[in-house]
Amino acid sequence: MKKPTEARQRAILQRLEKFSRFTDSSIRIPFTGVTIGADAVIGLLPGIGDLAGLVLAGYVLIEAHRAGAGTALKLRMLRNIGIDFLGGLLPVVGDAFDAVYKANTRNTRLLKYYLEAQLAPEPPRQPFPWMTLVGLTILFALITSALALFFDGI
Repeated sequence: MKKPTEARQRAILQRLEKFSRFTDSSIRIPFTGVTIGADAVIGLLPGIGDLAGLVLAGYVLIEAHRAGAGTALKLRMLRNIGIDFLGGLLPVVGDAFDAVYKANTRNTRLLKYYLEAQLAPEPPRQPFPWMTLVGLTILFALITSALALFFDGI
């Protein structure tokens, strides 16, 4: 699989951020600072809603694959999806858990950190500290010589 370009990776991130906002935090509960998304609302439908949320969460994983994410990152994302799905299956508490856990936002953030690390320019190589090496060598030679003279005189 060829490596996606920077523009393509940024487009993937932009899509996922909109998707995550829609599924995890697009609805503000009045008079509170709490937001929920379509995933939490859909999750209110017993059984079917949780399966639909699982399918929706799979989209983030597919986009991560398209962006060139490694196996370790995709496994972390799968773990988040599994926690969200299993937590959502719990009667009543599961719906609240769905609203709070926000797996799609977590996974989008993971992918964002991964892609930012991929897109970051490599820092320039630092030159070898020759002067420090020479200076420390002279210092240690002087200390060793002084110690040798001191102990030779005893």
